[in-house]
Amino acid sequence: MSRECCDPDEPVARAPLDACCGPTPTGGREHEEVPPWWRDRALALPAASGLLWVTGLVMEYTGLGTRAPVVFALGLVAGGWTFVPGAITRLLTATGRARLGVGLLMTIAAIGAVLLGHLGEATALAFLFSIAETLEERAMDRARQGLRALLSLIPETARVSRTTGEQVIPAADVRARDVLIVGAGERVATDGVVASGRSWVDVSAITGESIPVEVGPGDAVPAGSVNGSGALHLQATADGRDNSLTTIVHLVEQAHANKGERARMADRIARPLVPLVLIAAVVIAAFGVLAGEPGLWIERALVVLVAASPCALAIAVPVTVVSAIGSASKFGVVIKSGAAFEQLGTIRRVAFDKTGTLTRNRPKVVATRTEGGHTEADVLELAAALEAVSGHPLAVAITEASPRRATARAAEVQEHPGHGLSGLVDGRRVRVGSPRWIDPRALTADANELAGQGMSVIVVETDRCVAGIIGIRDELRPEARDAIAALTAQGVATVMLTGDNVRTAEAIAGQAGIEEVHAEQLPAAKADYVRRSLERAPTAMIGDGINDAPALASATVGIAMGVTGSAAAVESADVAFTGTDLRLIPDALAHARRGRVIMTGNIALALAIIVVLFPLALFGVLGLAAVVLVHEAAEVVVILNGLRAARSTRRLRPPLTADAVAYSSDRAEAVAR
Repeated sequence: MSRECCDPDEPVARAPLDACCGPTPTGGREHEEVPPWWRDRALALPAASGLLWVTGLVMEYTGLGTRAPVVFALGLVAGGWTFVPGAITRLLTATGRARLGVGLLMTIAAIGAVLLGHLGEATALAFLFSIAETLEERAMDRARQGLRALLSLIPETARVSRTTGEQVIPAADVRARDVLIVGAGERVATDGVVASGRSWVDVSAITGESIPVEVGPGDAVPAGSVNGSGALHLQATADGRDNSLTTIVHLVEQAHANKGERARMADRIARPLVPLVLIAAVVIAAFGVLAGEPGLWIERALVVLVAASPCALAIAVPVTVVSAIGSASKFGVVIKSGAAFEQLGTIRRVAFDKTGTLTRNRPKVVATRTEGGHTEADVLELAAALEAVSGHPLAVAITEASPRRATARAAEVQEHPGHGLSGLVDGRRVRVGSPRWIDPRALTADANELAGQGMSVIVVETDRCVAGIIGIRDELRPEARDAIAALTAQGVATVMLTGDNVRTAEAIAGQAGIEEVHAEQLPAAKADYVRRSLERAPTAMIGDGINDAPALASATVGIAMGVTGSAAAVESADVAFTGTDLRLIPDALAHARRGRVIMTGNIALALAIIVVLFPLALFGVLGLAAVVLVHEAAEVVVILNGLRAARSTRRLRPPLTADAVAYSSDRAEAVAR
């Protein structure tokens, strides 16, 4: 094979692509398009070989047979030039089993056919093998092209703010901490954080999320995003050549290095076959010499040499894996290895973290109860006046919910660790804190009701009288219920593992449709549950925090929420989402299962070809030309079948629920205001 320089057992962690298997992109824009077949120079020699072979056959048929050998010889040289030099070089320079490859088998068969006077058959072998190998190269290149095309999302240039004014520089020259100026409709050159301005950002090409994301000061924006109508100033957090988009491409291009179970199985079968085929050919030829018919049996030995060569078997898995992993990256799923891809297709149980995975990790005021003639606006304003000095997530939720948070002023604010805050607001003594510190009194039943719904309850007291209570909850992601329903429809069980309290965990799980809940779980307990679950079924763990890292590493497949996840979670995971849409999970599982089916079919077809052709070649039923034709046709079928794995399965994604649509509308109205 043209890529047989790649040792199947050799770890490939030194570059995005193995040096012997293809070019390594060194920059954000250094990738080549696969040309149309009629302009592909790699097809020139195989095409010339085929044309010369057909011409020779025509000359023999029309009575010009004396000139046909010259034409056949030229065709043989043209086709053989694509694989013979490499096979001989490898034989002379490599060591051990690495010396023996399919190209060597074909070289021996072609030379033997010439010595036996079958020049036409030798030319047919050279043509068909060279064209099949070239088509394989194109298939692998096309599979990678879709992935590398992600790099075209990075613009050629970027506008940066300098002390001397705006400057336009190559995007590759952007450095961390540069301030980028991104106008309406422009692409973002590298990862950054909004320094000033507000806008919508379209990240669909990177994360697969169709709904644009609202961004403002402090929000992260990934490379390749398209800015909406507002102007943004971004402080770059990564260099132009080393951002989240280039990292995705780097990870996926290395995916074929760590081969999956089926890839290893194909290697285990294919590698011993090469020396075994050579031994079988020698034995058959020796039998012919002893039987007194050396010409007949040497010819059959050469036919067997071709019939039993594992060409199709060697490519049965790699084309499928590269195609499927590259396709997955386009809809926001980065699969780090071939092994992870195959394991993803076996998953029958998914364990979810709660905070930041099933929920938005953005607490929000969802309920307010009042007492003593106070209005909801009064209660929120009093609480917001004190909470304005706190950076606690619940404090942020209260200040954002208060409609008049800028009018009230607080003085003498004191923090009571583990309890809450106290201070003076417009001359009134106000306390804000948990029910354990401030008795809700007449609102105790309401506080218990809100707590039962999974809310954190904050009591607001003014001048020693309860003014009201506030219910705050980290809301479920709008697509979570759809994702859980899709997993259930696929026969995949779901479970929640969270460190939160039982009430909150059960409330969120109920909304999402998850029946099995394990609350108040420490990181070690999560990992222990995952290990026990593996005894019953292949289990995936999905999370985003440092505390999820042990469970992610313990699972059959660890899945990290790549955009919001911690570095430890992403590093421990086998799969990372570039977005936060949970519906990617059933999509990814269906995609991987389909890929496994295609790989299994390819391996079965490749083995069947060898099993069927071997006896037919041994007993002379098929000649050299017929065996070569069948063998290389099978290889083309395997390649085309493997490329089917690139087809996206996002069509399985259900529509957004009414809650999700409402959430999208709320965000649009917020930006409009």
